[in-house]
Amino acid sequence: MSRFQAPSNEDRDDVFSEEETRLEKLIAPQAEPREFKVVYRNIIVLLYYHMAGIYGLYLGLIAAKWATVISAFITYCISVIGVTAGSHRLWSHKSYKATKPLQLFLMLCQSVSNQHSVAYWVMVHRLHHKYSDSDADPHNATRGLFYSHMGWLMVRKHPEIEKRGKLLDLSDIYGNPYLKFQDTHYYWFLPLMSFLLPTIIPMYFWGETCSVAWNVNMCRYVMNLNAIFLVNSVAHMWGYKPYDKNIAPSQNLSVSVLSLGEGFHNYHHVFPWDYKCDELSSFRTNPTTVFIELCAKLGLAYDLRSASDDLIEGRAKRTGDGSYLTLKKSR
Repeated sequence: MSRFQAPSNEDRDDVFSEEETRLEKLIAPQAEPREFKVVYRNIIVLLYYHMAGIYGLYLGLIAAKWATVISAFITYCISVIGVTAGSHRLWSHKSYKATKPLQLFLMLCQSVSNQHSVAYWVMVHRLHHKYSDSDADPHNATRGLFYSHMGWLMVRKHPEIEKRGKLLDLSDIYGNPYLKFQDTHYYWFLPLMSFLLPTIIPMYFWGETCSVAWNVNMCRYVMNLNAIFLVNSVAHMWGYKPYDKNIAPSQNLSVSVLSLGEGFHNYHHVFPWDYKCDELSSFRTNPTTVFIELCAKLGLAYDLRSASDDLIEGRAKRTGDGSYLTLKKSR
């Protein structure tokens, strides 16, 4: 497939199957009254993560060795790239193709992020795009900032999510041997990659204490989680909408910097199959795009899909909020 060509129906993740079309149509924004069933275990775990992360930040400032801090930053970047270039742009949207070595690398990086398996991540994200800001959206932003940020992880799924999630076609994911291995063994493989190795490495190679190594890594992990969560929450509430003013996802520069390029959310929801997730990419605001393009130059990534200038401009003129003209002048 050429670079400036929209994907066919077989390659799109927003096409509805015949069985899905028989279900009631959900029109966003939508959030029907519901009784939340709290998952107390998840609340306790998330509280521990954040308390340990805050303590890790304190230790990083007063007690940690510089090598530990630098290692945590590198681990942060690796783990975010695993989500952005891997779970999101490669496997959720198939916006480019990757050779087996790159697939293996991205699976390992995504495991460091410990945001469940790629298979589960893709299921959640494809539901999010098909039913954005409705009750079938796992992190429905219509229910508020906290719910879309992490509150959705503290309660049982809405019945619409359970019902429509079973109808998703994830054969491309479960047919991938790397992703199948990760999904089968996630209960021990993800903690190994995300918690144990980043703790053991500083202790073994430069003599960091266990407490400092563990908690500084927890700080990294919590920052990693919240950077991605911001895309679901803040980028669905604040920002401008140059491509489609009728949807909640917005362009948010701060979120993009923290998530290595995922904050240009209005563009992404209009052109989800674009490997850049943005029209104007730079290393400062979208390092993930630079990473994918570097991989393409090395022969590790290919068939990069991107919207043409005419397609982008035409859509902006039809449905944008008018800020596209300002954006274009700044180019």
